[in-house]
Amino acid sequence: MILQQPESPVIVKIVEPAQKGLADILLGSLGLSGVIALGAILLGVVLAVVMVWFRSRSAGSEHYGPLDR
Repeated sequence: MILQQPESPVIVKIVEPAQKGLADILLGSLGLSGVIALGAILLGVVLAVVMVWFRSRSAGSEHYGPLDR
């Protein structure tokens, strides 16, 4: 069995990848775990601010919890 060469040559065109911006590189490096971690930090800060604000609003009231008597 004899292998034959193709009749026309195969031409490969090399194309350079598109340039990425700084934002694309940073988002790509963070990945899913980075986004989840940032979301958890932001949610923790928001909840802490809401809790402090709520406690400061109710500090002057006469309401006592079950363990405060």
